[in-house]
Amino acid sequence: MNNIKQRSLDRRKQRIHRRLNESSATDRGRPMFRPPSPQYELSDRVTAFDCGGIGAVHQFVRDLGLDRRIDECLELLKFHRPYHESDHVLNIAYNALCGGTCLEDLELRRHDEAYLDALGTDRIPDPTTAGDFCRRLSSEHIRMLMRVFDEARLEVWKKQPHEFFEEAIINVDGTIVPTHGECKQGMDMSYKGVWGYHPLIVSLAGTREVLRIVNRSGNRPSHEGADREIDEVIALLSRGGFRRILVRGDTDFTQTRHLDRWDAVPGLKFLFGMDAIPELHVLADDLPASTWRELKRPPKYEAKTAPRTRPENIKQQIVDEREYKNIKLDGEMVAEMKYRPTACRKTYRLIVLRKDLTVVNGQPKLYEDYRYFF
Repeated sequence: MNNIKQRSLDRRKQRIHRRLNESSATDRGRPMFRPPSPQYELSDRVTAFDCGGIGAVHQFVRDLGLDRRIDECLELLKFHRPYHESDHVLNIAYNALCGGTCLEDLELRRHDEAYLDALGTDRIPDPTTAGDFCRRLSSEHIRMLMRVFDEARLEVWKKQPHEFFEEAIINVDGTIVPTHGECKQGMDMSYKGVWGYHPLIVSLAGTREVLRIVNRSGNRPSHEGADREIDEVIALLSRGGFRRILVRGDTDFTQTRHLDRWDAVPGLKFLFGMDAIPELHVLADDLPASTWRELKRPPKYEAKTAPRTRPENIKQQIVDEREYKNIKLDGEMVAEMKYRPTACRKTYRLIVLRKDLTVVNGQPKLYEDYRYFF
């Protein structure tokens, strides 16, 4: 960016800063919103659109050589008339970056002159052509693409500061992706009764980048195939130079037959939830009272304005009046113990959270209860 443009941006920031800093407590004798006097101009030399950053993204892709890597990796087209494999892959990715939610949105991009100019292209594939390309991709092609992205990702990580590699936190989870179509290959009904897919997502918490994504039928369990993807991501992060790696997931991803193997990897730790099976429930009940301590959670946020009077809880009033059954949280206690899962040879640290509850019917107290989370 040259000095003239930088000074222009600085002046704009200063102007908006002055406008927002003016006192809001002064009555100006008129509404703040006034009828504007809009003026619209058309220019033959200058165009604009709402996704101006796409040009910088494409330049970054070119600098990394990602487009070249994609063409070398994928050999799906016998003839390039006129598109190459990288054109199709980037076309779909850029559509999502610009707010597109389906292939049909590519038609909007094809007729946007500013968008085409930002990519330095005469044309992009239309939705039908993009769909034909997608149907050529097999699961192995998708995996090859992810490995191509890994190589480019390593180049980006090399430019990060030293503290970036202190610890990598891996999140593993499944998500329900609904679909309204009736002819979608692989769709099925999920455990929530939603028709669609149940992809597995492995992401890096610090940067939110998706390291692995595996599409699955809607009725598949969350943990299916997760161990393979976790292994590949651990190997990738080790190549990247991260000194510590933490893998975390909910109860569906506690695959006990893999814990010993993961625990043997230097610098690797994991944090998984466990189902409250009867065996764990009995062990938690047998813990001495001195083991438990109160769990103090940090506040979700700190109010930056003056404290305000808390409004009446209308929902609670209705629950009391109609004598609905209500479960109230009295407190939370936490403890830890040693536990060896059946499929493991090693003993691991297990954190137990006990929620002390009171069950009421309107106002009268019915009984006290508690629940464990491991």
